[in-house]
Amino acid sequence: MVMKGLLKFPSTPSIVATGVTAGPLEKKSAFQAGFDKMYDDERCNLKTNEQGHSKLMEDACMIALSKVDKIPADADFLVTGDLVNQMTPSSFFATTVGIPYLGMFSACATSVSSLLTAALLTEAGMSKLAIAGSSSHHNSIERQFRYPIEYGAQKGAAAQWTVTAAGAAAVVPFQKGFPSIERGTVGRAIDMGMTDPLNMGAAMAPAAADTLKRHLEGHGASASDYDLIMTGDLATVGFSIFKELVKNQGITEFDNFSDAGMEFYGNNPDFKAGASGAGCSAAVYFSEVYQKMKDKEYKKVLLIATGALLSPLSFQQGETIPCIAHAVELTMK
Repeated sequence: MVMKGLLKFPSTPSIVATGVTAGPLEKKSAFQAGFDKMYDDERCNLKTNEQGHSKLMEDACMIALSKVDKIPADADFLVTGDLVNQMTPSSFFATTVGIPYLGMFSACATSVSSLLTAALLTEAGMSKLAIAGSSSHHNSIERQFRYPIEYGAQKGAAAQWTVTAAGAAAVVPFQKGFPSIERGTVGRAIDMGMTDPLNMGAAMAPAAADTLKRHLEGHGASASDYDLIMTGDLATVGFSIFKELVKNQGITEFDNFSDAGMEFYGNNPDFKAGASGAGCSAAVYFSEVYQKMKDKEYKKVLLIATGALLSPLSFQQGETIPCIAHAVELTMK
């Protein structure tokens, strides 16, 4: 049987720069030393949460561009998304930079789906510089998917904390000395019948396991080929389930496995099971992981971003939660 959804990039487009921004609570992140800009105000000193959300991504984009001495007019495409209705923070940010814009929604898996799309445009010879990324904002997302923070709703141990963060990556044709995109796998939407929006890790774990299996089998790889296999935001509950599912694939050693959501806040119990949000994996992938690749501490990594494809409407109607996971393989040549 021919495996579907596999992507190969013979020209290996490169990520020549990244930009990561984060909010005040993200100063508690285990990865905060690698973030480019952090704000003392959740709204970035703007009037609304959504305006602050938009500002996060705008600044991340501009930081990435500045690192390669470029301005928005130099970019061919902007490929980004978020979790707010109709991705309005991304769309409003897109109006400020004027880059041809492709809005992406893969929920918290958008960090990788946007990166894969930018790589496809580059591989096809249609882009010399594309900006890919994603973002999230705690107050904006809590109000939309759960309860306004003023309500003071109590959460169980499986709940995750939506991060206030954004990550952007500048993707160009291959340049030596930078992490390059070699292969990828587009995820399948998987619905295991879960309905609890406060247990996202458990809902997303099967999609992550499915994508890992398809990536390894389809590309003829093994888990031991990678210095790091990092899932997006399964957090402690989801990551534990993910490892159990992966054992059924014959993988029993997990020394090179980790999860951005589980590690984001350094196992701080204040954040329950860990972190989530479209900005979670973007912030970690485009700071810590990217820098370790540039430093050649990692030579080959597999990033699997996970997303829950629910909406406020589907949840209110009692629908289950379909989930997705996309994978991208980065190498240092």
